[in-house]
Amino acid sequence: MFRILTLLVALCATPAMAAPNGTVRVIDADTIDVGGTRVRLFGIDAPEMGQPCSADGRQWDCGAWTRDAVRNRFEGTYARCQQRDIDRYGRVVAQCTVDGQDMGQLIVYSGMAWAFRRYSETYDLDEKAAAIAERGLWAVDVQMPSDFRATQFADEPVPDRNCAIKGNISSSGRIYHMPGQEHYDRTRINPANGERWFCTQAEAEAAGWRAARR
Repeated sequence: MFRILTLLVALCATPAMAAPNGTVRVIDADTIDVGGTRVRLFGIDAPEMGQPCSADGRQWDCGAWTRDAVRNRFEGTYARCQQRDIDRYGRVVAQCTVDGQDMGQLIVYSGMAWAFRRYSETYDLDEKAAAIAERGLWAVDVQMPSDFRATQFADEPVPDRNCAIKGNISSSGRIYHMPGQEHYDRTRINPANGERWFCTQAEAEAAGWRAARR
């Protein structure tokens, strides 16, 4: 009896993973709002906004191009999602279906994103089908998003040498890194995601960031 009660208490104390369902608003080719919840689609990776792609001597914004294609297909539809995780920016990571069809699968199959094999092999065959047919991204010259992100934030300058504290957002929350700390050099600041620089520890803590442990 004691073991049963202990198990019931543990189950009650463990929060259930949310399952956002609702109308889709497309942010980019791998990020959507579902009924007001920001969702990063599980297992796929799409070009960043502003990331260039080119073909036949022309160049354009690959992020906007793939976003518009996904928007034309899914904007305003009703999605049902199964949460898989929470990412470092606080977004729900989920697999979502529209009319019983997997959104991630359709996006990768149409060539508007790649299978994100770092996290899952779920859409590996769909990517290969798109590559063979030279659909979407497979018909243009474009960097992998991970490589583009690495070059974008590789050597970001300190905006003010007196304000060199890095306010990073991760799965652990809002954490600031001081110059000289273990993870300072490899921490990248992306203001578009709400990350920022601070001049003093007091300023960082007043804004809701906490100190890195090392």
